[in-house]
Amino acid sequence: MSHPYTSEVKVRFADTDANGHTYFGNYMVFADEVMSEYWVDLGWDIYDVDASPCLVFTVNVNIDFMNECLGGDWLDVGVGFSRIGNTSLTAEFLMTNRRTGEAAAKGTFTSVFVDKTTRKSCPMPETFRAAIFARQPELASG
Repeated sequence: MSHPYTSEVKVRFADTDANGHTYFGNYMVFADEVMSEYWVDLGWDIYDVDASPCLVFTVNVNIDFMNECLGGDWLDVGVGFSRIGNTSLTAEFLMTNRRTGEAAAKGTFTSVFVDKTTRKSCPMPETFRAAIFARQPELASG
């Protein structure tokens, strides 16, 4: 899977647990932060819910821990989409620890587009779909 958007995250001391390595829940926070940057890059203003054509609910998350990260480590987080449906999509992420050069974690987010009034699923806005396909043309054929 291609990761058309990459950003970096520094593991802070506050992100670690009593064992001195990154607390497991923070991997999802790191991935969500970078995925949010990508949505903004694609033209979806995650900070202005009132202006959004619909809501987006994250309905499933998965993560595989692969290798330990310590406070002070820098992670390169690559994100992209692996599945585009009519009303939902699945995003994938991969974190690589710069210190070790090893993959630290990988996982997915599944999100559903939801009508603001009915709170029922609705079609993904075409402008957003087109922005994704422009960055990941391989998804348009599948």
